[in-house]
Amino acid sequence: MNALHTKELTTGWSFKQTDVVGEDAWLPVARVPTNVHLDLMANNKIPDPFIGLNELSVEWIGEKSWTYRTQLPTLENDEGATIVLAFDGLDTFAHVKLNNETILQSDNMFIPRRVDITKHFKRDGENVLEIDFDSALLRAREIEKEHPEHQWTGSNGEMARLGVRKAQYHWGWDWGPVLMTAGPWRAVSLQTFHARIDDLWLDYDLAEDLNLAEGTAYARIEGAAGETVTFTICLDGKTVLHESAKVDKDGLAKIEFRVQKPSLWNPHGYGSQSRYELEATLYHGDSELDRSTKMIGLRKAELIQEHDKNGKSFYFRINGVDVFCGGSDWVPCDHFIPRISKERYRKWLQMMVDGNQNMTRIWGGGVWEEDVFYDTCDELGILIWHDFMFACGNYPAFPAFLESVKEEATVQLRRLRHHPSIVIYAGNNEDYQIQERYNYTYDYKDNDPQNWLNTDFPARYTYEKLLPDVTKQECPDVAYWPGSPWSEGGRKISVYDPNVGDLHQWNVWHGTQEKYQTYDQIGGRFNSEFGLEGFPHIETMQHFVTDPSEYYPQSHTLDFHNKADGHERRIVTYLVENFLITTELKAYIHLTQLSQAEAMMYAYRGWRRQWGNRFCGGALVWQLPDSWPCTSWAIVDYFLRKKPAYYAMSRVLAPVAVAVKREHQDWSVRHARPAKSSKFELWVASNLQKPLTATVELKYISIRTGAEVKPAVVKKDVEVVANGTTDILNGIVDNVKEEAHVLAARLFINGEVVARDMDWPQPYKYLSFGDRGVEVSFHGHKMHVKCEKPVKGLVFEEREGVLVSDSALDVAPGDEQIVTIKGLSASDKPLGWTYLGHGEGESSQQ
Repeated sequence: MNALHTKELTTGWSFKQTDVVGEDAWLPVARVPTNVHLDLMANNKIPDPFIGLNELSVEWIGEKSWTYRTQLPTLENDEGATIVLAFDGLDTFAHVKLNNETILQSDNMFIPRRVDITKHFKRDGENVLEIDFDSALLRAREIEKEHPEHQWTGSNGEMARLGVRKAQYHWGWDWGPVLMTAGPWRAVSLQTFHARIDDLWLDYDLAEDLNLAEGTAYARIEGAAGETVTFTICLDGKTVLHESAKVDKDGLAKIEFRVQKPSLWNPHGYGSQSRYELEATLYHGDSELDRSTKMIGLRKAELIQEHDKNGKSFYFRINGVDVFCGGSDWVPCDHFIPRISKERYRKWLQMMVDGNQNMTRIWGGGVWEEDVFYDTCDELGILIWHDFMFACGNYPAFPAFLESVKEEATVQLRRLRHHPSIVIYAGNNEDYQIQERYNYTYDYKDNDPQNWLNTDFPARYTYEKLLPDVTKQECPDVAYWPGSPWSEGGRKISVYDPNVGDLHQWNVWHGTQEKYQTYDQIGGRFNSEFGLEGFPHIETMQHFVTDPSEYYPQSHTLDFHNKADGHERRIVTYLVENFLITTELKAYIHLTQLSQAEAMMYAYRGWRRQWGNRFCGGALVWQLPDSWPCTSWAIVDYFLRKKPAYYAMSRVLAPVAVAVKREHQDWSVRHARPAKSSKFELWVASNLQKPLTATVELKYISIRTGAEVKPAVVKKDVEVVANGTTDILNGIVDNVKEEAHVLAARLFINGEVVARDMDWPQPYKYLSFGDRGVEVSFHGHKMHVKCEKPVKGLVFEEREGVLVSDSALDVAPGDEQIVTIKGLSASDKPLGWTYLGHGEGESSQQ
């Protein structure tokens, strides 16, 4: 009896527009997984949609149906074997035929499909597989018309998208294009087997002292030939358990296990990322039929919500340790997901670790990500907040839709339940905000889910009944939260309450357009979205701007590659308030990036301070990547070029960070009248699990001369508390008698500088930055940076293949900073650099 044989059908495909007839209409497909845009580009039928205004010229693709076909390989005769076609993902309305006979109709991009074709497969002759993909755009509009009883409202894209289980960003978002994909977006395989392992998982509990793990290992079997399963659990090559179990009448095999003093999985910075290898081998007698392996991380993850004087806490405790979650929100890092390589995923996620980020949030308008994404998060120790795939809309709840959603949720949670990195599932992104905006029915006292289905906000049933039930069933060790943001309902303000639940703080940039200097005053218990836009680097613009006459900040092409509503006025508002404006493109890019970096610094620095009393449990910036080359809130652009904000966040989120901040005086509403004095505060934040002894230094340095305007303060033998914040010093700046100066703080441990911070008088536009005396010297793989007068925002060139350890630096006289470089040879041109105000005296080297 033969073992499972799987043949992935990657090559030999062709495709065409469905309504175009004739053999000459068929075009070759390079590889599957794929989508129609990639294949049309490969055949030179359309231009690259990411270039210029090309997006407009390819929108017609989304209004057409497309057909893919291939010939299945011949199979050896294996009597009694089952033959299955496995579709890991079909985008989206797919009519599948084998030898012109329908074998599958699918309408959900997120549900893998398996079809038994044993009776349809021809042992002699050709077996032609053909898949018609209807236009999801047109089918969505039909569904919308079929349900006039529903209120189709929301934001971003057209609202017909709400009735279709397809990545919502494909309809266009305020950071991405309208490109309606279709095709076999994940692998297609042909399998033959007598029995196979359909699922393998572990249910376990950890003792309170974390010294014992016990539970059950399960294997679900497909096919009657499977008789026994041998389970093996190993850690670092050493066998922890080796035991066999019979397959019962329901196709399930299981064993109990106990592991004393288990090696636990931790987020990076808090311990090792230990993972056990769980292997199951399926037998018929002595014949091996199938083998499956999963990497399992044992950990105890808790969402801590306790009443306190402010409201209710919201933070995560992993293996008994409270963890401040500093990180970023994740959108697909390419609009065309099939072309994202494993190596590219790893670069993105490694970048998070290198930048001291420990959590990412998979946003609900994207996709259930590729396996490599979750595997890499497990390996690197990145926590995952995972939205279900709903975003910015009032979703319907007619029976077929709910059935599809339940199947999707079940299959995806079963796929992902072994990943220790996933610590929370949230029902949606910003759908409760739509409920509030339109004042849809939400009676907090009505606890009957069936009643919810009969209101104008029927999706409450999905978020508060269907999805939590599935999560409890499939992932009982993972917290469930109805939406992001959410504040537990029943309140006058249910999604904007800063004292309960998580918060999307968009009153910087959107809303009331608060000053970014006040982020610490307007945050919540967990800030799961916030952001400020910054331009991409000039090299990224050079990719999509092909007309030299378009290289200026307000050009048509640059505006087209910024999808945010009102972006012109919002970007300029924050620039005009804070900086001396220029229209020279490179300098303008630097200003927008510096504005974004300053905003992120103020946000993370202030909210991390609030971790000391557990008021703020975390902050996730919107967003880490871009799905195409553009201007957006991303802190790293499409080509993995880091913006200054990335580095600003990295410094603030370091394991130990020093911070100094003078109180905010809102000059724009005070008729530019300066305050006569300004209070300031100096503190240290630490994620370390043990206290440490440090020296903290604060210098007062003239911006005009670079000299110290008064004696420095040095605090020795400071006891820095573990996993919290330590207040060091309060003081007052006399703005009348003292000339304008920076507050330059440094933190020393064992005589070494481990952290810096510099506070500047605001706004920068009132300051002179001429003749800073900047010197950048190159010494092998290191750059030495020094200056004669305080320097703001010294940014290094982001060259492809070259990594720098730090950038967007504030530099003080007498404090040389050393930046390491990787990927730059001695014969390469040195990296360029610039800083705020370089045009006022000393010229840029970029």
